[in-house]
Amino acid sequence: QVQLVESGGGLVQPGGSLRLSCAASGRIVSVGDMCWYRQAPGQHRELIANINPTGHATYDNSVMGRFSISRDNAKNEVNLDMKSLQTDDTANYSCSAVVSLSSTSGISWGQGTQVTVSS
Repeated sequence: QVQLVESGGGLVQPGGSLRLSCAASGRIVSVGDMCWYRQAPGQHRELIANINPTGHATYDNSVMGRFSISRDNAKNEVNLDMKSLQTDDTANYSCSAVVSLSSTSGISWGQGTQVTVSS
């Protein structure tokens, strides 16, 4: 079994910064693309950032230039550095990863971490 655990959420003032982390654990052989999603109340979940195993990253326009995704392949970890946070960034943030085990592979999800941007 694979487990993804997010950390780093919390309350931050508008204009502030926050770093989210997501670590994958289990009998992992390899990890492919890793992503961050977010879901605001009453909204659909949206993909905001993706990073492939070689470090190539893509972003949704809503976070381009403010958020930065990175990964540590040795730790099977993906991070999301968020700056210039706005109230519209308030959401539950979750990570996903394409994880390969010895006999199978698939997409695993974390439980999510809440980010609230408010004064």
